[in-house]
Amino acid sequence: MTLLSVRGVSKRFGGLQAVNDLSFDVATGSIKALIGPNGAGKTTIFNLISGFLPPDSGEIVFGETKIHGMSSSEVAVRGMSSFEVAALGMVRTFQHIRLFPKMTVLENIMVGRHVHSRAGFLAGMLNLPFTWVEERRIREKSFEIMEMLGLVAHAGTEAVSLAYGQQRVVEVGRALACEPKLLLLDEPAAGLNMRETNEMGGLISRIRDMGVTVLLVEHDMSLVMKISDEVVVVSYGEKIAEDRPLAIQKNREVIRVYLGDDA
Repeated sequence: MTLLSVRGVSKRFGGLQAVNDLSFDVATGSIKALIGPNGAGKTTIFNLISGFLPPDSGEIVFGETKIHGMSSSEVAVRGMSSFEVAALGMVRTFQHIRLFPKMTVLENIMVGRHVHSRAGFLAGMLNLPFTWVEERRIREKSFEIMEMLGLVAHAGTEAVSLAYGQQRVVEVGRALACEPKLLLLDEPAAGLNMRETNEMGGLISRIRDMGVTVLLVEHDMSLVMKISDEVVVVSYGEKIAEDRPLAIQKNREVIRVYLGDDA
């Protein structure tokens, strides 16, 4: 069953064609990797899928919802904002860690949970009783996530005072607090040492086993090949291959793009 469908998506920035007629699907319950050389357009693709950028053409469908594209009468559908996309169940992390520096680990994770909050600004300002109940539930769920990630001991610690690898885990925890159906991970192993990278791979596999589908951008090929069910390869914004990891490793065009014609 397909959870995410990208069909003929293109994006241009002035004279630069960042993404060109890109199509691929992500199956429910899978880990799919999106790889390519630097400048291939991977982060732009993530930005298009998650609502941070509107595509120039093509359509993106998440579940039964058309996030971007054309209606049946060929009228452009209003693109959803990143917050609306997150509320549907598609959540992302970023290539560069974006934690709230003056907030604790617990507070950072609780922020992710607030996407499902029913209490609005006015109810919070008036400190109505049902907001207390909701805040307690958010806190309890956040502790469950921290326990799964081994972060309970750091609950009251400012997030930026943690080691870099732990900050990466906090960012994943904040995304999980949103209860995603699809988790977009933008280079989760960037800056990690070998031990931390292996632990991150194990965490991503556990997330998939929890029922969360994962779309992954990553440069660490050993990690990609170890945990991915399928791999999409892009070069200059165009798809050049899509297959299982073993087939991708043997694909002549992929080898040429990564290693050059002599390879």
